[in-house]
Amino acid sequence: MIDFLNGVTYKRFMPKKKLPPDVLAYFAKMGKKGGLLGGKARAEKLSAEERSESAKKAVEARWAKNKKQT
Repeated sequence: MIDFLNGVTYKRFMPKKKLPPDVLAYFAKMGKKGGLLGGKARAEKLSAEERSESAKKAVEARWAKNKKQT
């Protein structure tokens, strides 16, 4: 968290709660569902030129990643 008055960064330490497995499975299912919907909705809002530029950036990132691994 950031204290906007002083510009100081600090973290709050809260104990992590352990959730039951069925609750975790539900959250995972809902997260995946939202992720699948989000990409399609974003693509529909972009123009053909913007989609093309986005695809080019993705290809360049994949190629850069492959070159880095070898």
